[in-house]
Amino acid sequence: MSAKAVEISKMIDMLPDSEQNLVYEFIKRMVLAWDPDFTKVTPSEREALDEADAEIKRGEVFTHDAINWD
Repeated sequence: MSAKAVEISKMIDMLPDSEQNLVYEFIKRMVLAWDPDFTKVTPSEREALDEADAEIKRGEVFTHDAINWD
């Protein structure tokens, strides 16, 4: 979680429950307006995807058969 998200979370925790619900609904509406079908990639998600692609290119992957599932 980013430092800003942690700070926001702490501020929300200071509010009474009724106001926390208001903030929750506001944030939910903002997220839906920004990405109504949840297909956009956040910066942290992009970083994780880029790292995964790099690992694949370096051959740092395991096949399904290489894993002992027992």
